[in-house]
Amino acid sequence: MRYQGKAKKLYETDDPDILWVEYTDQATAGNGAKKANIEGKARLNNRITTVIFSLLARRGIPSHFIRSISDTEQLNRRLDMFPLEIVMRNRVAGSFAQRYGVAEGTALKQPVLEFFYKSDPLDDPFINRDDILALGLATEQDLDIIAAKTREINGALTGIFRAINVELVDFKIEMGKTGSGIILLGDEITPDTCRLWAIGNNNDSHVTHLDKDIFRRDLGSIIPAYQTILDGLTELEERESQSNS
Repeated sequence: MRYQGKAKKLYETDDPDILWVEYTDQATAGNGAKKANIEGKARLNNRITTVIFSLLARRGIPSHFIRSISDTEQLNRRLDMFPLEIVMRNRVAGSFAQRYGVAEGTALKQPVLEFFYKSDPLDDPFINRDDILALGLATEQDLDIIAAKTREINGALTGIFRAINVELVDFKIEMGKTGSGIILLGDEITPDTCRLWAIGNNNDSHVTHLDKDIFRRDLGSIIPAYQTILDGLTELEERESQSNS
């Protein structure tokens, strides 16, 4: 095994440019402070990521995803990952609400792009552009490309989720470079990494959560919500396939 994260295991393959990724049933919150094993989560997140990366590819946004090889496993292109969590916010929620004392659900006048330094010992702290450059975590050109790609992804994902009556409140992604220096979307896009609300909600007291906040806030089981997301995305993918055939 090459690496074990909070919700995935990564293995080498015979091809040095390809990694074998296995999703696990583990759920975590608070940088691993809260943990649980939730049967079925691995299958759902593997399938959701598979469909989302496929939908993004149709919209001209490539990723490290190659193909799914089982209910819980997929093959990904190896990337040299930036040690950054890239966050895009469309509404106030989570740590952003706490940081600025703004009511959760408040609409932002424009999407907000943030970076967090990926470091478990430091609890993934907020980091600004100057910090990133000073620490040599990325170059100016890298950050310009990352920012542009993230905003493009936000536009595409917002439309994808709106098509299944879900609002994309915010999301976290990661990016890395191929051996030839091309920056690609990596990691995963699932309800673990997105904050998703049923359309029509705009404040926390009336939110129907369809994401990991259900686990974070002890609101019940995440499985029905994740299944709702998968069902909607699968139907959207089928509709788009039929319209293009």
